Amino acid sequence: MADRHKKMNINKAKILSGICYTELVYERINKKLNSKFSKSEIETMLFDILKETQEMFFQRIGKNIYVTSRERNIKITINSNTYRIITVDKLNKIDIKCTNS
Repeated sequence: MADRHKKMNINKAKILSGICYTELVYERINKKLNSKFSKSEIETMLFDILKETQEMFFQRIGKNIYVTSRERNIKITINSNTYRIITVDKLNKIDIKCTNS
């Protein structure tokens, strides 16, 4: 089970060039962030977060890649095969403590 959480090679450039979205994910992101961003605003925001976040904060677990940005208080979930954005979540204090240990 520990192997599942092992850091695997993550190609940040490949993620940035292949990132994609489904129609439903925009609504999901706005709901999770309690916002009303347009599609282009969401795409720009997530691209910027991914670009500025160091690879050490990219973690592959199973079929997903989780990108944690404490600066933006957000965690992005990406399908590791298609680079499709699955969802985003606001970080809470518990999540932040876990990433520090």
